[in-house]
Amino acid sequence: MDDESAYAGRWVARLRGKIIAQGSTPEEARCAAQRIRHKETPEIIFMPPAQGFFDSLLEAIAAALPADQPFYLVGGAVRDRLLNRSTHDLDFVLPGDALAVGRRLARALGAAYYPLDEERGTARLILQTADQTRLFLDLASYRGGDLESDLRGRDFTINAMALDIRSRTLIDILGGAADLKDKILRACSPSTFEDDPVRILRAVRQAAAFGLHILPETRQAMRQAVQHLLRVSPERLRDETFRILEGPRPSVCLRALDLLGVLPLLLPELPALKGLAQPRPHVHDAWTHTLAVLDHLETILNALAPAYDPEKAADLLNGLLVLRLGRYRQQIGAHLASAIVPERSLRGLLFLAALYHDVSKPAARHLDENGGLHFYGHDQDGAEVAARRALAFRFSSDEIERLKIIVANHMRFHFHVKRLKEEGKEPSRRAIYRFFRRADSAGVDLVLLGLADLRATYEQTLPQETWKAALDVARILLENWWEKPEETVAPPRLLTGTDLLSEFALTPGPQIGALLEAVREAQATGLITTRPQALDFVRQQLSQTPQGEK
Repeated sequence: MDDESAYAGRWVARLRGKIIAQGSTPEEARCAAQRIRHKETPEIIFMPPAQGFFDSLLEAIAAALPADQPFYLVGGAVRDRLLNRSTHDLDFVLPGDALAVGRRLARALGAAYYPLDEERGTARLILQTADQTRLFLDLASYRGGDLESDLRGRDFTINAMALDIRSRTLIDILGGAADLKDKILRACSPSTFEDDPVRILRAVRQAAAFGLHILPETRQAMRQAVQHLLRVSPERLRDETFRILEGPRPSVCLRALDLLGVLPLLLPELPALKGLAQPRPHVHDAWTHTLAVLDHLETILNALAPAYDPEKAADLLNGLLVLRLGRYRQQIGAHLASAIVPERSLRGLLFLAALYHDVSKPAARHLDENGGLHFYGHDQDGAEVAARRALAFRFSSDEIERLKIIVANHMRFHFHVKRLKEEGKEPSRRAIYRFFRRADSAGVDLVLLGLADLRATYEQTLPQETWKAALDVARILLENWWEKPEETVAPPRLLTGTDLLSEFALTPGPQIGALLEAVREAQATGLITTRPQALDFVRQQLSQTPQGEK
């Protein structure tokens, strides 16, 4: 028997157990075999890639099922297998009762079992591996009566392949493997987007993620189905939009959605940014600037990612970025990977804030008597606009609040950079305390967004001294957040409200909160460090308060 590992991920022609030819597609393998053995008909099969991390799981599933139970891995997991990518989401289809099979597998694998849709017969198993990775296994009955109908009813050919878990035979009736090789995104049928309009967003996202070219006929079908997005639930639109923002090349995706005519329906506040001129040092109109912010934010996060890749910091300015802030790459990575709700990371929320940070500039546009262009209050107004969009998308209240904080305060970073560059004054301890008092952990997002915003404002005209000042401010803020939190960000509490009531015979009311906040700010600035000093400080504050205000 041949060493089949050499053909991993290829189609092969086999005669009497011997591989005689290979190719990237079934047709290539067949043609190559005919040139050698033109009088014989070989078996054309796909050789799976080298054993993936879930192959042992497939073996365990096969062992737990009756020998005559058809069971297929389908969709994105098969695509990722061909690309040698790891995945934690595995979809399976089978004839018959997927719920009953799911319960049986859950018992055999020691997995948690959840019925997702009892009417349509879909179940989810959640399995935790030895390294604490969670795997999600979704089981469903055939859609359409048999495996071929199920595959033809899927979105794109690259997602319409199936793998028999026992024979490891690839079933590819629509040519998805060839399309994957040729970097093509093709809809499975003419009705793909009418059947499920959210696939328009998914097509754009997957084309960007895998570097695919969307075929002209598929693009045309997408355009024709755009109005059908109006019948898609806000939650599904939110989830697909968020995946775009969390994934690679979000600015490319936004440009594509704009060209398709999707933006007015999906993100109706954004088209007004197009063509809106901005004063120097801006080099772009407001819409192009917004997309450039997404680009620079992605580049900055790549350069500061926990797994450092020097090629991702290839230009001089990002080289300086890595030198000044590279020490925080692990903390930044953990921060962005965390989530307010399990399905949506803070990274995605940061990109949503970046997308909406200047959304109110059209409404705030103001010309002074000298012809100077200003956008007074666009940050505060923009926070409300972004919040309304997030509310329409059914984000959680905590996510909406964080989005508002980032958009409303995105100019504060620039204030400190300008002050350092023009006056040589670094952020004081009081300024650092107030920065994080307003933003809390979102202050990290404000730093990252501020750096990207600065790059997008100047582009190639950015003076090196301005960038160095921005990096100095960023380093000071991040250093205080992660290395000196008890000094300047959240000093330990020296007094409580009860202390103030008992020590100074005060009555409950707003004055108590104001005094406690004044004590904490005095701690952050280094004026007081002990409880007796705090009591003296309060005594002094009360002595300066007019009698009628006590």
